[in-house]
Amino acid sequence: MNKEILRTGVQDYINNNLNTDIMSVLLQKSNFDAISSKELAQQIEGKKKCAVKLPTWFGAAEIYYPSKLNIEQSSSENTALYKASLLSGNSLLDLTGGFGVDGYFFSQKIPQVILCEISRELSEITAHNLNILRANNIKILNVDGIEYLKKSDQSYDWIYIDPSRRDKTKGKVFKLSDCSPDITEHLDLLKKKSKAILLKTSPLLDITMGLTELKNVEEIHVVAVNNDVKELLWIIKDNNLPDPLIKTINIKNTQDEAFEYKRSNENSTKSEFSKPLDFLYEPNAAILKAGAFKTLGNKFHLKKLHEHTHLYTSVKEVNFPGRVFRILSTHPYSKKSIAALNIEKANITIRNFPITVADIRKKYKITDGGELYLFFVKDLNNKLLILKCSKI
Repeated sequence: MNKEILRTGVQDYINNNLNTDIMSVLLQKSNFDAISSKELAQQIEGKKKCAVKLPTWFGAAEIYYPSKLNIEQSSSENTALYKASLLSGNSLLDLTGGFGVDGYFFSQKIPQVILCEISRELSEITAHNLNILRANNIKILNVDGIEYLKKSDQSYDWIYIDPSRRDKTKGKVFKLSDCSPDITEHLDLLKKKSKAILLKTSPLLDITMGLTELKNVEEIHVVAVNNDVKELLWIIKDNNLPDPLIKTINIKNTQDEAFEYKRSNENSTKSEFSKPLDFLYEPNAAILKAGAFKTLGNKFHLKKLHEHTHLYTSVKEVNFPGRVFRILSTHPYSKKSIAALNIEKANITIRNFPITVADIRKKYKITDGGELYLFFVKDLNNKLLILKCSKI
């Protein structure tokens, strides 16, 4: 960590060059003797990445930004706030502290937070920034979190762990056993030293596989931001719960969308099917990831178009966690039907359909965008349909 970067003149330079091309900063000779062009570029690029993702950091003076990868691997503020809302108690140990985003928001709910970070440089950066942000109830340790826990006599209300999803070549991995640290190897230790574990994993992790490996899962939270699934959260306690509660949240700029269910209910529920009616419903990405296909339709009294077409329909409009459309017309899928529609521009979605969006656009010369929505789907009779819709 080069503390010269924190000088007023350097900070002014960073702020004045946020819109400057990073490559030009790298190629130019640095204006500051003790700071390289590469370091300046890292600060500018890091701050730009935080403008939307981490506005608290972006808006504070004298924040020191680590590498691009460290920021990319950090939680966003809105997902960190959501995680913090799940916690209560007096103590929390964060085994994989990183840039300190989760730790910062945990410290607003938990009086005593210990943050472990194995990288010396990143732990220094995080300590500096959390001091700037006045998170005075966080103790930062430059240690391997698992090794620290093995030697510690203390137990905690919560242990939080966000294993690195990068292999030795910095490629992405998704299986729990491929992450570092491997939580499946240390699960008994974590349970012994805490009342509850909060685990963050890749959104690509298969939920069934995760349940098999982790056991004793009390809740699973599928967290999406503006319909993009960002993370899976697993609350693990030392009890036997064969049927954990699965909660989904789609954090939006307007109103969040929440839905919850249990797998036992999903397995025992039967879907009702129908031809397309007056309204069409597309579940948000968190619900689709969670696999709540039958319980969702049952709760909102909706009918599915097909067992594997996860779209729903109704005569009357209902308030729904996802996108809602009015069905303007329904057409059999054929070249003749598309020609008769005479559409040059539309938003296209496929569900349980044998042709890709790209191929449809290319074949029928339909450009992207506009106010019209076309859904290419398979119906309850396995017929291919086109639904012409407008968004509500």
